[in-house]
Amino acid sequence: MEMTGEQLIPLPQAEVWRGLIDPEVLKASIPGCEAIEKIADNEYKVELTAAIGPVKAKFKGKLVLSDIKAPNSYSLAFEGSGGAAGFAKGGAQVSLSPEGRGTRLSYSAKANIGGKLAQVGSRLIDGVAAKTADDFFANFKETLAPQAAAAEAAVAIEEAPARGGINPLWIVAGVIAAMLVISWLLGTPRYIS
Repeated sequence: MEMTGEQLIPLPQAEVWRGLIDPEVLKASIPGCEAIEKIADNEYKVELTAAIGPVKAKFKGKLVLSDIKAPNSYSLAFEGSGGAAGFAKGGAQVSLSPEGRGTRLSYSAKANIGGKLAQVGSRLIDGVAAKTADDFFANFKETLAPQAAAAEAAVAIEEAPARGGINPLWIVAGVIAAMLVISWLLGTPRYIS
């Protein structure tokens, strides 16, 4: 099975790179992932549950990163076994490039599967692989978005007083206070004599 694709991720390249090498971000992003444990530099033990058609299995395997050119690209090799359900083995190339205010992530992957998984049929496997990739990128963007927003907010708060402007926290506090006063005025009955 071969698969290629691109995703535009609305975050700076450095943030995307950090996410791609962070085991916790990857665990939250990979559908069915139960554990990712670093066992050596650029080598991880992975456990995940996957279902393809009627075949559902818990896979245990290894993921190895190589040819690392931070923060632009890397290659990865993976292999895993799902017991009687079968095995998967393959590799991928991932590259990042800045695009506007975001990052273009391009990937190319090849995988071989065997056992009961191979008997399911290539059309079903290709469909599940495409859905899994879509789910991964949706989860990845969702996982990284709060981190990026928090980092931007922290920088803005730190820089505001240095620029001589009003600290954004005071603006937020003022808006909240104004909303409370307005809601109190609208919610309190008034008697006209």
